[in-house]
Amino acid sequence: MSKRDRAERAKNAAESTDEVELDSSVDSEADSAGETGSGDTATVARPSGKRSPRGKRPSLAKDDDGDDDAGSAVATKEKTKDKKTDGKRKRVKPEDSRNPFIKLWVFLTQVVSELKKVIWPTRKQLIQYTIIVLIFVIIMVAFISALDLAFAKAVLWLFG
Repeated sequence: MSKRDRAERAKNAAESTDEVELDSSVDSEADSAGETGSGDTATVARPSGKRSPRGKRPSLAKDDDGDDDAGSAVATKEKTKDKKTDGKRKRVKPEDSRNPFIKLWVFLTQVVSELKKVIWPTRKQLIQYTIIVLIFVIIMVAFISALDLAFAKAVLWLFG
């Protein structure tokens, strides 16, 4: 999923959660007692754990009728009751399967798709980089060998 898709999804989620409506059939008596009128149709706002987008800060002003529309900086989701659909099974995504062969197949297809995105070096670049690495390794081997020889001579001279 690209950054653009994630940003668009977050924007749509923020727009849909800006205004959460409650069922109008709930009267003030039931509300003060902590009951909701019809539990199936009422939607409840609950925090989603994500902050609202930076540019979309809620205004701290009051409406014409005196109600606060300030809201909080935390985005909310609507919680609704899901009803079962005629006994049909929910289709499992291949990524969520417990079958190890399916997991292996999904992993390999994801590896292939990622390798298609790689910018591979040309033949000339590959040869140049290989030569550079070999020269660097030869220099480091010579340096460490010289240090080893020097320390061996120093230990023999010191301890005789």
